[in-house]
Amino acid sequence: MTAAFFSGRPERFIALGQADFQRLEHAGYLKGLFQPFKGKGSLETWASQCISLRDELIALALRQVLPQARAYPFNLLDVQLAQQTTGAGTTFLRWRNLDRSSMGVALWESLLDHSATPASLIDDLYAMELQRIVVNMQISLTHSIARLALECASRMEQAEATYLRRTQGHAASIPTTSKESS
Repeated sequence: MTAAFFSGRPERFIALGQADFQRLEHAGYLKGLFQPFKGKGSLETWASQCISLRDELIALALRQVLPQARAYPFNLLDVQLAQQTTGAGTTFLRWRNLDRSSMGVALWESLLDHSATPASLIDDLYAMELQRIVVNMQISLTHSIARLALECASRMEQAEATYLRRTQGHAASIPTTSKESS
C-alpha cells in the first residue's frame, strides 16, 4: 500500500504492482542461480537471461513510471524524475532539476521540504521515491548478477584451457604400449 492510501485521497501516482512484474521473465533469474553450472555456456545463457530481465525492468520503468512522473501536475514542479543511462548501458531513475545542472535524492528531499510544493502531492512524491528506490535496486541487481556470471564464465574458460593444455599435452607425451593400442 502506498502512503496515499492512508491519506484517503485518490492517488495521482500508481506504483507498480505484482501484475506488472508477472509479465517479466522470472525463470532465468534467481532460480537459475542455484544449479550446477558445468561450463561457461550455461553461465553465459543465465547471464543473458539476467540481462534480458534487466532490460525488461528498465522498459517497465520507462513505460509505466516515468510517464506518470512527467504528467500533470508533476510536470509543474522544479524537480522531476528522469532516466539516466550509465556508461555500462544500464538505465536508472534519478531526480533532477529542470536545467539538468543537479541530480540526486537531495533534490527530492528539498522538494518535499519546500513550502511551495503542494501538500496534495506529498504522498504521491513519496510513492514515486519508494518506487524509484526499488526499481533501481532491481535493475542494479540483475545487471550485477549478469556481469558476475559473465566473469565467472570467462574464468571457467581459462580453467578449461589450462586443463586441456595440461591433459592434451600430457597425453601426447606418453608413449603407448602395444597392449594399450589394441
